[in-house]
Amino acid sequence: MISQSVENFLKNIYHLQDGDNWVTTTVLADKLGQRPASVTNMLQKLASSEMELIQYVPYKGVRLHPNGEMIALEVIRHHRLVELYLSKALGVPWDRVHEEAEKLEHVLSDDVEDRMAAALDDVSTDPHGSPIPTKDGQIARVDSMPLSEIDAGQTVRILEVNDDDSDLLRYLGDLKLYPGTDIEIVNREPFGDSLTIRHDGRELSLGEEATPHVFVSTTTRKKR
Repeated sequence: MISQSVENFLKNIYHLQDGDNWVTTTVLADKLGQRPASVTNMLQKLASSEMELIQYVPYKGVRLHPNGEMIALEVIRHHRLVELYLSKALGVPWDRVHEEAEKLEHVLSDDVEDRMAAALDDVSTDPHGSPIPTKDGQIARVDSMPLSEIDAGQTVRILEVNDDDSDLLRYLGDLKLYPGTDIEIVNREPFGDSLTIRHDGRELSLGEEATPHVFVSTTTRKKR
């Protein structure tokens, strides 16, 4: 049996790992809110011959073994299915579903997972635009970039929003800036990442604390 603590470790390593890059113990400890020494002890267990869920090299970091990645993707699938079900079926606001899914992702049975996916018509993304892994551990890779890197004069489509900050989600929801929304970049401040955007006939200002957490399509078009 895989404990909730192990699932959380694997899930967070997956989120921090970019391709085959190594995740440092310090970065992982910050993400988990734990002391580096405690994280190191867990990593040694996960890398042991009894578990073999990760590859761990002291002073270099950690990355997932394929079997560890499969567990991480299953947890992420549960999490995002729960988010989508809470949002679509129960009307829970998108700024509250992440916290609820954190509690339920570890206890979802295979039967409930299948029923939930069927009820949602196997939709491929959660309310924040993040891809939902398939049951066999496949996940779509979407080309996107932070809104903070988009130049003025371009029109882009919002693909995904970071779901860690409920205040940010509430703010973007109030502005109707959901995944699938097209926006025009009107102006970029010369210093920082603050932007003026146009959406639905209105001009809005987005500060530099928001723009790095909104991911948009990399296929952009110049304003005519």
